[in-house]
Amino acid sequence: MEELPVMNQAQLQAQVSDGKYILFFTADWCPDCNFIKPAMPAIESEFPEYTFIKVDRDDNIDLCKELDVFGIPSFIAYDHGKETGRLVNKARKTQTEVEDFIKGLPTD
Repeated sequence: MEELPVMNQAQLQAQVSDGKYILFFTADWCPDCNFIKPAMPAIESEFPEYTFIKVDRDDNIDLCKELDVFGIPSFIAYDHGKETGRLVNKARKTQTEVEDFIKGLPTD
């Protein structure tokens, strides 16, 4: 999974303008983030149509504010620059919950 460099919302829009993306908002100190991290390779392999990008909440705190991401771990989906769904809260997430979120996203 690639890691998003520090950027603002306008730069992010350019980054996700072509293709399908799942942004994974996380931090090393977050126990609930560390709970889901081991499942991320399996989730990524189940949804190869998406590019998964890890967003370090501490490095991108301003971007998180711009996107109203105040709880982690959280996920935001984009399809050619358009946000198509979000699983944003501070609750622990299971692999099944993340997979169900992605399966529920609109398809072309």
